[in-house]
Amino acid sequence: MFSSSYNNLPPLPHRLFLLLTVVWAGGLWTVGYMVAPTLFSVLPSREMAGMIAGHLFHTEAIVGVTIGVLQLVLCNVMIRRGAQRYRGLRWLVLGMLCCVLVGYFGIQPFMGSLKEKALALGVGVSESPYKAQFGMLHGVSSAFYLLQSLLALVLVWRASAPRSAGE
Repeated sequence: MFSSSYNNLPPLPHRLFLLLTVVWAGGLWTVGYMVAPTLFSVLPSREMAGMIAGHLFHTEAIVGVTIGVLQLVLCNVMIRRGAQRYRGLRWLVLGMLCCVLVGYFGIQPFMGSLKEKALALGVGVSESPYKAQFGMLHGVSSAFYLLQSLLALVLVWRASAPRSAGE
């Protein structure tokens, strides 16, 4: 009986894929939609809240790239084992990975540069001549974060669906 039940369990790469999906999506949603807004609502200074949120988003970006790469490897392993559903999951992971690479590593350095320029003037970016440019970049970065969050929702939904025979 034990061996029969054991044979019905999902393979280890699938379980690891699900675990990584939950960690990535959960962190993404928690940091972006709970923690960061809370920081801005309770801390006395927008600059302080932004600094702390920036550190959290940096950590989230590193986690996202790491997990994304691991998930791509797992998708390839599962595809080689005949689990064709991972072809679609691989595209979702790749989309999320692109979002974090462009949204954080592509746009954030420009935002950081504007913050430094404002600091050189002795003001926060929200009181500087760079406020509009910073706001536009922040909006683009937020759009990539939202897209990544939606792709994460689809990834969680599809990855956790019941598997067909052989997957």
